[in-house]
Amino acid sequence: MSGNNNQVPRRSFLKAAGSATVATAATSTLAGCAGGNGSEGGTLRYGRSAHSETLDPQNTTSGEVSKVTNQIYDGLIDFEPGEAAITESLATDWSMDGTEVTLTLREDAQFDDGTEFTAADFIATYRRFTDEDYEYYFEEGSAYGPFTLGNWIDSVEADGDYTLNITLTQPYAPFLRNLAMFAAVVLSQDDIESGFDFNGDANGTGPFQLDELDNANGRIRLTPNEDYWGDGPQIAELLFIERGQNSTRAQALVEEELEIIDNLDPSTISTVENADSAEVVSGQGINIGYMVFNQSRVEAFRDARVRQAISYAIDTQSIVEEVYDGIATQADQPCPPALFGHNDDIDPYPQDLDQAQSLLEEAGYGDGFSFQLTTFQNARGYNPAPLPTAETIRTNLGEIGIEVEIDDRQFSDYLTYTGEGNHDASLSGWYTDNADPDNFYYVLLHPQVESPDGQDWVDWETEGFNTSNRAAWANQEYMDLIEEAQQTADQDGRADLYHEAAQIARDEAPWVYIDYADEIRGVGTAVSNYTVSAIGGPHLHLVEVE
Repeated sequence: MSGNNNQVPRRSFLKAAGSATVATAATSTLAGCAGGNGSEGGTLRYGRSAHSETLDPQNTTSGEVSKVTNQIYDGLIDFEPGEAAITESLATDWSMDGTEVTLTLREDAQFDDGTEFTAADFIATYRRFTDEDYEYYFEEGSAYGPFTLGNWIDSVEADGDYTLNITLTQPYAPFLRNLAMFAAVVLSQDDIESGFDFNGDANGTGPFQLDELDNANGRIRLTPNEDYWGDGPQIAELLFIERGQNSTRAQALVEEELEIIDNLDPSTISTVENADSAEVVSGQGINIGYMVFNQSRVEAFRDARVRQAISYAIDTQSIVEEVYDGIATQADQPCPPALFGHNDDIDPYPQDLDQAQSLLEEAGYGDGFSFQLTTFQNARGYNPAPLPTAETIRTNLGEIGIEVEIDDRQFSDYLTYTGEGNHDASLSGWYTDNADPDNFYYVLLHPQVESPDGQDWVDWETEGFNTSNRAAWANQEYMDLIEEAQQTADQDGRADLYHEAAQIARDEAPWVYIDYADEIRGVGTAVSNYTVSAIGGPHLHLVEVE
C-alpha cells in the first residue's frame, strides 16, 4: 500500500505568512491515523548520509541530530507536518502581549522514565542552555542558546506546575516560533541536575524512546514511547541508518532495505524514479546553499570588491542547472523565496569574468591570490553534490587567477572545523528552524556583538561572537535593519526592513549565494502517511509501514 501518490508540483507555493503551507508532498490523509499509541506496524528504516554525533539537542547545530532528537523530545510548541503553522505540543495554549508571554502546559505528558512533565522542566532546560549562574549550566552548549532563547528572555517563572510566565528583554516577533525549534525541546530537570549523559542517552516526552545507539555502525534504534500523550507511533521500531554514499542509499531503498531516504542527488533521483519499489517525493524547501568568506581569517575577503569579484566569477547558474540538475534555483540573497522577507526585486550575480577581473584589479588583487575551500563530503539537501560544486568553483576562479585548494571533510568534522573559525572559505547551508526571516538574516549574518569602528567584520575570538555567522561579517547598517525588524509587530513593516537588508547583503556579498533547493526524499511503496516537511520533524510517528 502506498500513500505517496499525490505528488505536489514544485514551486507551487505562496510565500509563508506564518500559517501558510510552505512545504508538503506526497502524503495520504492523516485523518485515519489511529491514536492512543497504536504501534502495531513494522519497522521504518530511515537512511541518511551522516550519523548523529550526539543526542543532546543543546550540543549541536546539526540537522542530522534533530532528525533523531525530534522523535524523542517535545518542545512547548511544534510545527504542523508539512506546514509553517505552529501547533500545540507541551503547551496547549499561549499568548504574547509585547514582552509578556504566557503558556498553559499540558498535564498528561511524562518522560520515558515515568516522571511527570511540569513547568520546572522547561525552566531547568532554559537555564542549562543560557544561564551561567545556574549550577548545571552547559558551558559547551551550541550557538543556538543565545539566538533561540538567551538573547530574548529576561525571566521565566512558573505559576504552579502547568503555567509559564516569560518576560522578554524586548518585543521580539519570532519568539513563539523559536519555542518550536529543535534546540528548544524540553529536557528533564531531574536529568539535568543528576549528571545524565545527554550525549549518549535520551529521556524525553516524545513519541519514541532510545533503545540503542550504535556509533560504530552509524545506527540508532528507537521504539515507541507507550506513554506518549499524542497520536502514534504507528510502527514497532524506527531505525536511523547511515549510508554515506548517495548511490548506496538509493540502491538500498530500491532493494527494500530502507523505507525512506533523504539527501538525494540527480543521479540517485533517477535510480529511485526508475524503480517499482519506491518513488521520489518533493516539496518546496526553506533553505539556502552558499559559500562563506571568512573575513576574520583572510584579509583579501575584507574588501567587498574581492567578494563581489568572486561572486561574478562563479557560475551559479551552471551549478544549479547542470551539477544539481534543476532540483534547485539560483540564490541571490540570504532569505529563501518561501518567506515574506525575500526581496523579489533582486537578481542573482551573473557570471561575468571581465567584471570580476576588473574588481580584483581595483582592489589590488589583479594577479590573484589563493585560499582553501572547506566542504563536507556527503550530500546535503541544500547542496546535493558538494565535491562537484567545489570543483566548479575552483575551475571558475582559476580563470581569474585565484587558486583554490579543496579541503573536504566528514560532516561532523566539517562542523567542528568551521565552527572554530579555521576555514578560509567554506561551502555551507541552512535549513530553516522556525520559518521566520530572522532565522536567516539574524542567525547567519548578524555577529551578535558590536561592530568595530571602521570595519565590517569581527575577530572570531570576540567574546559573545555568533559563530553561526561563519563569515564574521558585521555591517552596521544591515545589523540595524535586522534588529528593527525583530521588534516590529506588523509583518508588512518587517518585510520592508528585510527587503532593504537583502539588498545590502546582496551588494556587500559576505557569501556567494548558490541555491535554494527543493526538499527531495525517496520513499518506499510500503510507506503511507509520510509528509515531506521543510521545517520541524520529520514527523515519523505518523508514518505507517505495510
